[in-house]
Amino acid sequence: MQKDKKIILSKILEEKKDSSKKDLFLFSDTKQTDFLEEEKHSSEGQLLVDVYEKDNEIIIKSIVAGVEPEDLDISLNNDIVTICGKRANGLNGKITEHFCEECYWGKFSRSIVLPFKVKEDKLKATLKNGILTIIIPKAKFSHGVKIKINK
Repeated sequence: MQKDKKIILSKILEEKKDSSKKDLFLFSDTKQTDFLEEEKHSSEGQLLVDVYEKDNEIIIKSIVAGVEPEDLDISLNNDIVTICGKRANGLNGKITEHFCEECYWGKFSRSIVLPFKVKEDKLKATLKNGILTIIIPKAKFSHGVKIKINK
């Protein structure tokens, strides 16, 4: 009976291995990092952001845990906000072997095209508890100006 259970479990694990490459390091001698090779980060990681409108402001939020304010650079050029930075893993010395590596360490950047014109001189950014918050007031909507055509 015990042998039958092992065979069934072995078949289930083999099917799982074929259908999904995630979380197998717990069940086999194949390390999860082997499967992560396909998803290796490029030379620069991309930052995940939430962008939303609240009252007369555009708010951008991002989790940047482990990043110090001096390691962040935020710029606004026309209607594009760019966030650049770097995250150090804090490990001193050589790592012998990774068993699972999902966190991104190194340089990252993200550019966001804003949906509205904004007041470029009023941009505010705060970093608290690993959450970056950028608040950008929207510019007043202009109804346009009539242009006189000269002869």
